Amino acid sequence: MNANTDLTGAPLPPEDSSSSNITGTGRPNTTALFPTSSRRERPGALALTIGFGLVAVCLIGLFTSPTAAIGGAWCIGMMLVLLFLSVPVAIALSVPSIIGVYAVSGIPATMNILSTAPFSAVSDWSMSVLPMFIFMGMLLTQSGLSGKVYRVADHWFSWLPGGIGIGTTFAGAGLSAVTGSTIGMTYALGRAGIPEMLKAGYDRRMAVGTIMVSGMTGNLIPPSILMVVYAGIASVPVGPALMAGAVPGILLAVCFAAFIFALGVVAPRLVGRGQSAKTATDANTTRPTTTWRDRLTSLTGVWGFAVILVVLFGGMFSGIFTPTEAGAAAALCSLLLCLWEKRGDGPWRKIADSAMDTVAATSAIFFIMIGATMLTSLLAITGLAPILTGLITDLGLSRIGFLLVLIVLYIVMGMFFDTLSMMLLTIPILLPTLETMGVSPLWFGVFVVLLGEFAMVTPPVGIIPYIVHSIAKNPEVNLGVTVTLRDILVSLLWFLPVGVIFLILMVAVPGMTEWLPDLIERTSGGMSG
Repeated sequence: MNANTDLTGAPLPPEDSSSSNITGTGRPNTTALFPTSSRRERPGALALTIGFGLVAVCLIGLFTSPTAAIGGAWCIGMMLVLLFLSVPVAIALSVPSIIGVYAVSGIPATMNILSTAPFSAVSDWSMSVLPMFIFMGMLLTQSGLSGKVYRVADHWFSWLPGGIGIGTTFAGAGLSAVTGSTIGMTYALGRAGIPEMLKAGYDRRMAVGTIMVSGMTGNLIPPSILMVVYAGIASVPVGPALMAGAVPGILLAVCFAAFIFALGVVAPRLVGRGQSAKTATDANTTRPTTTWRDRLTSLTGVWGFAVILVVLFGGMFSGIFTPTEAGAAAALCSLLLCLWEKRGDGPWRKIADSAMDTVAATSAIFFIMIGATMLTSLLAITGLAPILTGLITDLGLSRIGFLLVLIVLYIVMGMFFDTLSMMLLTIPILLPTLETMGVSPLWFGVFVVLLGEFAMVTPPVGIIPYIVHSIAKNPEVNLGVTVTLRDILVSLLWFLPVGVIFLILMVAVPGMTEWLPDLIERTSGGMSG
């Protein structure tokens, strides 16, 4: 997996692609799980020369370090260089860690980490929920559910000021939660949502901004693959980790929807209302009127999604299933749904494709987790982790001050790293500090994943703005309206402050993350499996 893709490795499709048929018509193409492209261009000859030169400097510094801690710092530097060179995350984490352990402790310790890390990183029973959730997302995408979910949201919210944007926000949260791919969801939703908003007279910046933030909550709302990965790295129970992100994810989606509604009331021209609003002149671009019959009929297309939610959450709330068992049951329901929805259209082939993609995605994630385990071992052997913890505590920061500094740090890191890279580099270092600062590891997982979603939309390297800009250059999407990169960046200035305010609210009210796990614990009698 490339360091510059999202968790599932979803690529940016070509500009002239029509594969993301989210409207529910036609036959959608399958997006390749692991792309050959990345958010950045591959390093050129000069960049490679400089990069390998820096790696050589790090190696020299490592083997000549006077202390083990300094050697560990050189290894961290080597990891950063490899990530900037677009080396796959698993390799960027594991190779410097192995070299560092060898330099500090010799061959016996190196052989020990090579023999134990691969098994210990992925052998926990709770990790078996990961391929189940990935398989479920693949099957739901293959079944064409994504287009139906968007149509339901569109039909039910379009009557509100900014209603199409509100519906797009909720649809994006649901779709990215189910598919596990913020990038894939953004492309699919952008192809359908941008022209729909432009037809309704939305300001172009409003249209693209809504698409960019609509998937930010997806990796918080269960089933969240990133939360499962965090649980593996931080050694916290998978069940509570999954449930911890549900309430913040839903509340953030509500906050973005409320912001769009407020703009629709205060500045109606931005959402196609009022006398000064832009209106479509071509009859072919006019949105049809939505009736109550349309709204009710749209619900019949997503009955399978409702069944899966009942199985997933109802099973855990009732205590019938542990999270691992609930994931397996939801995957089985998704398989049956795919067979039903695609009957007569090669359903078994789609299931086989989903299974192969699931194996590829799970393998890539497990390799990354092995690399993270090796990094943790390096920090322990070199003694770098307690030194860093001491440096942080010596600053004398309060809990709130510590977290506010982390917000700034992660937003800056988000300009250069993707979500998973940030998590894997920082979590092993910061975990020992959390207890000192009185921060719950469960809360911190939600905090880190949300900051990682900010990384996806933060220029200059965040990939989401460039995806949306690429989509908006297609004449079938922009309907003749020119959308510049400047428009994309301006729209981010409108929406991102809402997310920052929500982050501060999370810091002030940490109980929002632990309320649901505690409730399920009380009602079901436990959910650690």
